[in-house]
Amino acid sequence: MELRHLRYFTAVADTCHFGQAAESLHVAQPALSYAIRQLEAELDVTLFTRTTRQVSLTPAGQYLRVQAERILAGVDEATDGVRRIAAGRSGVVRLGLTGIAAFSHLPRIARVVKRELPDVDLRIQSDMLTPGQSDALRAGALDLGVLRPPAIGEDIETKVIDVEPLVLAVSVDHRLAVEPVVAVADLRNEPFVMYDSQDSAVNDAAMRACRTAGFVPHRAHQAPGTAVLLALVAAGLGVSLLPASVRSLPLDGLVVRDLADADTVELALAWKSDTTDPVVAAVADVIAAAFAADLGHAGPAGARSFSAPSGARSGEDL
Repeated sequence: MELRHLRYFTAVADTCHFGQAAESLHVAQPALSYAIRQLEAELDVTLFTRTTRQVSLTPAGQYLRVQAERILAGVDEATDGVRRIAAGRSGVVRLGLTGIAAFSHLPRIARVVKRELPDVDLRIQSDMLTPGQSDALRAGALDLGVLRPPAIGEDIETKVIDVEPLVLAVSVDHRLAVEPVVAVADLRNEPFVMYDSQDSAVNDAAMRACRTAGFVPHRAHQAPGTAVLLALVAAGLGVSLLPASVRSLPLDGLVVRDLADADTVELALAWKSDTTDPVVAAVADVIAAAFAADLGHAGPAGARSFSAPSGARSGEDL
């Protein structure tokens, strides 16, 4: 039995008229009649009662009509699904996010993906530092990452979607908490809370800002992640220089202040360089487009589209 036979059969069953069915199928009536006889011979049943005045379904034909409609609907659905996946319009994408990007950027990412690619299932893994995301991308446990470049190791491509100034996080009772804007030089004698990773892009930006201001920060405490880092700052155990998106995560006892001479840190999409899955490419393009306007142009200098080859970059963080 071929799908062609089922489609021919349902057309005749719907019209109970071989001529009308042949016309709707754009086939010759003799060819249609022959196909129905083939189907009946294969099944060894009579599907239609034929008279000179009327064509009607037999009980076997009535049963086959229900089953044929179900089978053909399933085939059409499968065909449509395969085409959507091949076009990058449907599928599953596992997305990792670093630190508070889950609070500051995920809502916008989720909204735009749902709007532009409603058949894509976005699976979120949050609070992953850049080294962990890089490893997960290489291992195939993640399809896309939102991380602080540079990515760690080889075979990872990145595209910047946001550039944030550093801000100062202090406890509510800190002497600088009352100042609306703080100079980095004012932090010369302060204890700092930093990430414990050696590959932290945020740490690197904080160190650059302090050195530019003429001092090396005293690293009093180290934290394995953003939640612990902010808790240590709120407890008054040190200050921290963090991306401005930290403001999206209010915490009792924590105050965030602008820096007069702030450095910046990037946030980027990341994927394995040999990725060929069209749905991953589609999600990456949708996310990048959503943030392009914030950057003031199609992307930062040297930015590349999802599929363009380029050398891997190597970092971590919030």
